[in-house]
Amino acid sequence: MLPVRTVFPTPASFASIMNGTETIRYKAYDLICGARAADQGTIAPTLVVARRAWPSRTRVIAMIRGTFATEAIAIASAHAQGVQWVTDFG
Repeated sequence: MLPVRTVFPTPASFASIMNGTETIRYKAYDLICGARAADQGTIAPTLVVARRAWPSRTRVIAMIRGTFATEAIAIASAHAQGVQWVTDFG
């Protein structure tokens, strides 16, 4: 019987899996659009909105549920929802 060998991933390998972000300026706001790994190899978008004027308070915006095949599509979805949030509430 062969011994069981367990390999644990390093923190550096987690960062290389999925951790894409893109900061987009829209009106008086910075939209920090991101993508993170989700279930079964799909990608979920993330969005943080920060006002560029004082007082600035960052807000993590809840994204519409959905998973995407690529990082670029997830970031584009976060960007679209960020523009909608600024238009409605900004």
